[in-house]
Amino acid sequence: MIDITLLQSILNSIIGVVVQDVDALRLPGDAGNRTYYRVSWKSESSLKSLILMVLASPEGFKKSEEAVSGTDSPITELPFINIHRHFESCHVRVPKIFHYDSGKGWLLLEDLGDAMLADVVAKYSLDSQPVLDIYQKAIDTLIHIQRFATPQNNTTSLAHCRAFDQALFVWEFDHFIEYGIEKVGVIISERDKGLIRGAFADIALRLATLPQVFTHRDYHSRNLMIQSDTICVIDFQDALMGPREYDLASLLRDSYIDLPEPVIDRLISYYIAQWELEMGERINTEPFREIFDLISIQRNLKAAGRFVYINQVKKNPKFLAYVPPTLAKVKRNLEKHKRLKPLQELLSKYVKELQ
Repeated sequence: MIDITLLQSILNSIIGVVVQDVDALRLPGDAGNRTYYRVSWKSESSLKSLILMVLASPEGFKKSEEAVSGTDSPITELPFINIHRHFESCHVRVPKIFHYDSGKGWLLLEDLGDAMLADVVAKYSLDSQPVLDIYQKAIDTLIHIQRFATPQNNTTSLAHCRAFDQALFVWEFDHFIEYGIEKVGVIISERDKGLIRGAFADIALRLATLPQVFTHRDYHSRNLMIQSDTICVIDFQDALMGPREYDLASLLRDSYIDLPEPVIDRLISYYIAQWELEMGERINTEPFREIFDLISIQRNLKAAGRFVYINQVKKNPKFLAYVPPTLAKVKRNLEKHKRLKPLQELLSKYVKELQ
């Protein structure tokens, strides 16, 4: 339960006027250890609502919910606040922080409304011009992040101390083997498991040797809010350094929207053109597309396993519906590349969606 009296006292201090009839409405949350409330009130102020983020454990921020590789340096502040400060220094639109109570694990954030990119594009046909326009804005924001957040500038960002290395990519692949295959009751032979892990390790090594940029890690349709013509970025606390194709694959092949392949093709071409314009660096399209597909496979497999993990460990089944469409994306990408045929044949013995 939320302590409304304490909340009202905090709001009075933030706004500078007395607020009345304070209400905290719990919002549908994500799969993390955070709970969200929309806090509203009556007052003479023009500010009428904020979002309250409540951490499950005030000290829980010292360990990321996602596996990470990199620094042994102690985490002394909330990663959300650390990355938020870096993003603001790079002029990335993020929700304003009004208050942080480290003891209670409370953050009061700007209310960005309910217009997630996923909800906005759901109003249109996925091959329509409005959808292309929205995704192009998201790509513009992504390239801005990659251009300006990759240098450390004058801030110390946790993201620059951790990265997608081979071990982390392999861990995520193993997460799928454990939860996407074994934990759903499928028995996999040790021989096949070794062969699958070997193929995964080869992909992981190739991805880990790519040049790295600042990577949001969950840059998808439910973590991008639309305000007028602006893309607002949320849920960035697990950021790290990774391949430039990673966030683009996260955006265009996320588990919640099944963009048609011709639309994905057009948006990849848009990304390449904008990258070359902003970065002054040419991109060889064919190898870029291959890496994009490999990362899509890796990320989608990890997501499918994660959805089962969330159900079995966190007792939250609402993401299970996204497992089949996520694995359908994996199948399409495996079929595109002849060199991946042995991997598909192995996986299809144990995962019906990949047959």
